[in-house]
Amino acid sequence: MAPCITLTDNGSLRPEATFSLRKLADTLTERIAQPVHPVSLLHSGRIDSEKIDSIPAETFEKFALAKREEGINEFFVAPLFFGPSAAIAEYLPQRVDAMREEQAWPELNVRVGPCLVNLQDTEDYRVAQMLADFVLETHQRLELSSPPSVALVDHGTPRVTVTHVRNHLAEQLGRLLGEQCQHVKPCSMERREGSEYDYNEPLLERLLGSEGFQQHVIVSMLFLQPGRHAGEGGDVAEICEAAENATPGLTTHMTTLVGSHPALIDLLEERYEQGQGTEPVSWKAMTSASS
Repeated sequence: MAPCITLTDNGSLRPEATFSLRKLADTLTERIAQPVHPVSLLHSGRIDSEKIDSIPAETFEKFALAKREEGINEFFVAPLFFGPSAAIAEYLPQRVDAMREEQAWPELNVRVGPCLVNLQDTEDYRVAQMLADFVLETHQRLELSSPPSVALVDHGTPRVTVTHVRNHLAEQLGRLLGEQCQHVKPCSMERREGSEYDYNEPLLERLLGSEGFQQHVIVSMLFLQPGRHAGEGGDVAEICEAAENATPGLTTHMTTLVGSHPALIDLLEERYEQGQGTEPVSWKAMTSASS
C-alpha cells in the first residue's frame, strides 16, 4: 500500500492558516497526482469547524490514528517549513516513537521530506527569489523616490540551525535586490531569554528605527501562512506600528507571505520527490546516533 501523504505545518488557531494549508495541499495533489492531506502538527484541531467550512482541521496524531483504522501504517510528511524547526525535527520524531509504544503500533513508519531551504545547495535561490519578488512588488506599489531598507523577519527560534536559514536567505535576498534597496538585514520577531539565544538578534523591534532603518522599511515576511504572528493585525504588524509611533518619519510596509507565491508549489514537488528515499524517523535512533 502506498504511504499516506501529508502536507504538514506547525499549526495555528487562525482559520486563515487552515484555508491556506488546504489550498496548497490541493494544488500539490494535482501536481503529483496523489492525494495530499493538509495536516498540522499542533493547534489547528482546536479551531471551531464552523469557521473552516464545517470541516474539522486535522492534527497529525489524531489523523494518523484514524488512518490506522483503515489499515494504513506508512506515512510521508511533506514539511511546510523553511528549515528544521524543533516542531518537525524534534517534536514529530518524539511523538512517532511515543505512538509506536503507547498505541502498540510498531508497524508505524513515518518518513519526512526535506524542508524548503537546503543550506548545502548554495546555488538554490528559489526561496530568496520568492522573497525578492514580493519585496519588489511592494517597492513598485509604493513608488518611493529613494531605495528602501529591507528587514527580513522570521519568528525566532530555539534552534540555531533555523537562524542559519534566515541569515542565508538574507544574504541571497541582498544579492538579488542589489542597488534596489539600501540595506537588507535579518531579524526575529521574538526570542527566548538567555545569552544562549542571542543568535536571534536583532529583534525586529530593535532594528526598526536604528541607523538605516529610520524611513521607508519593507518588512520581508519569512512566514509561509497567516496566523497570530503574520496575519492581519498580528504580532509583526503590532511591532511595526509601535516602531512607527516611536520613530518619527519611519514607515513600514509588510510583504505578502511566501505561501501565496506561485513558485512554491514547484519547490514542494521537488522536495517531495527528494524525500522518497528517506528513512523512517525515530527520535531514539537520532539521539543514539549523535551520542
